[in-house]
Amino acid sequence: MNKVNVAFQVLPEADGEISYRVVDEAISVIVASGLTYRVCPFETVVECTLEEATGLVHRIHEACEKAGTRRMLTYLKIQADFTRDVEISDKMEKYDNF
Repeated sequence: MNKVNVAFQVLPEADGEISYRVVDEAISVIVASGLTYRVCPFETVVECTLEEATGLVHRIHEACEKAGTRRMLTYLKIQADFTRDVEISDKMEKYDNF
């Protein structure tokens, strides 16, 4: 199975507002996964298989609940190429010099 790019955006609610502290917990799960990732202002992009993405969603939800959220929106965007792996650098390489 080829690697895809998955953009994860989580909007956890804690104490009635979006909590960046809880978002940091979601990013910690991604960092601990060992997968290639890039944190962006609105989402974090991960290179992984679809199976890895499914497991990551579960672990992110568990970590956010443990961190205190009771409600959360999770948005995923997936870029796939059925002939080869999709890499973050495919889209970002020309911007890395900025």
